[in-house]
Amino acid sequence: MTRIALGLSFAGTRYHGWQSQPSGQTVQDRLERALLQFATQPLHTLCAGRTDAGVHGLMQVVHFDTTLQREPFSWVRGTNRYLPPDIAVQWAQAVPDAFHARASALARRYTYIVLQSPVRPSLDAARVGWSFRPLDGPAMRTAAAHLEGEHDFSSFRASLCQALSPVKQLAPIVIEQRGAYWRFDFEANAFLHHMIRNIMGCLIQVGQGLHPPDWLGEVLQARDRDAAAPTFAPDGLYFRGPVYAEHWGLPTRTAAYDWLP
Repeated sequence: MTRIALGLSFAGTRYHGWQSQPSGQTVQDRLERALLQFATQPLHTLCAGRTDAGVHGLMQVVHFDTTLQREPFSWVRGTNRYLPPDIAVQWAQAVPDAFHARASALARRYTYIVLQSPVRPSLDAARVGWSFRPLDGPAMRTAAAHLEGEHDFSSFRASLCQALSPVKQLAPIVIEQRGAYWRFDFEANAFLHHMIRNIMGCLIQVGQGLHPPDWLGEVLQARDRDAAAPTFAPDGLYFRGPVYAEHWGLPTRTAAYDWLP
C-alpha cells in the first residue's frame, strides 16, 4: 500500500464547497470521480482544510492510499484528464504512511482579494470581493491588530461550526493595496467555519468608516456572533494551502499562486 499526496487548485464558483455531498457537486466529489476513472478503483481522499461553496483553492492538499504503482507525473496527467477545466492536480508525491494531509498541517493560509471600485466586478466577477466605498488601510490594520495571537473567536464563528474549541492562534493579518485591489493574508493553526469571512465583514466596515478600529477589539471580547458584521461574500477567498514541516518534502506553492494580485 502506498500513500499519495496531491496538491490541486480549483475555482470554487460552480461547486458546493469541498466536502462530498449527495448532490455530487463538490470539489471532493469531482476529484474522487476522476481518480476512479484513472485508477479504476475507488480512492477516498482526506484534505488539509475544507472550503465553503464559492471559495477557491490555490493549493488544497489531499492524501489517499492505493495499491497501484504509478509515477507522480502519471497521477497528475491521468487524473487531470478526467477533471473539469476549473479543477487541476498541480503535483503528486508518494509520502510516508505517517503523513496525514490534515493532522500533519502546522498551519493553514488564506488570502482574500477585494476590488475597491464604484462599479461592481465584471471580468473578475466571483473571483474578488467588492467595496464600492474607498477603504482606509491604516484603520483596517489597526483593527486587525486586535485579533493577533491566541483568542476565543466565537464572535466570528458560524452557528453550524463543528470545531471542538473556538480558541485559535492567528498570525498578524497582512493588508496591502495593489492598485484597485486590496489583499488580506491570513494564517492560523486552524480556522472556524466562516471565521475569515466574518472577520472580513468587520474589516471592510472599519475600512469604510462605519466603525472605529477599536470596535473590532470589542467584537472579539463579546464572544457573540451578533456583535460582528454580516458574513462577507465567498467570492474573493482563496485557500493558499497548509503549512507542513520541511521533512515531508512537499511543495509550498503551486503555479496558481501567480494569479493573485
